[in-house]
Amino acid sequence: MKTENTNLFIKQSQNPYPLEGPGGKLPKFNRRIFWDVDFDKLDYDKYADFIIERVFDRGDVDDIRQCRRYYGDGKVSEALTDAKFLMEHRMLLAAAVIDKPVENFRCYKLRQLYPGLYPY
Repeated sequence: MKTENTNLFIKQSQNPYPLEGPGGKLPKFNRRIFWDVDFDKLDYDKYADFIIERVFDRGDVDDIRQCRRYYGDGKVSEALTDAKFLMEHRMLLAAAVIDKPVENFRCYKLRQLYPGLYPY
């Protein structure tokens, strides 16, 4: 007798990190990321762009995963491409995570407009 078990296979399109979304289960970020603000009073929905930028700029892999799980890839992509500043290596990481060219990032364009001093 042949039985089919469809639970053994995961569809390619299925997101391994289901979206909890704003209002759902809050992510547990490391407190050191938000060292300059009152972490306990942080509104995850009102300050979403700030939180996403800070997590990608100062967080580790687990923090980035939780950020993507909570806000979804669309919101994360929008916030990162509109960010004024990200460290260069974090900007490259963000480009790889959201699968967009680095030239689409606002912080990359601003960096090209205002280059730093020559290192002597």
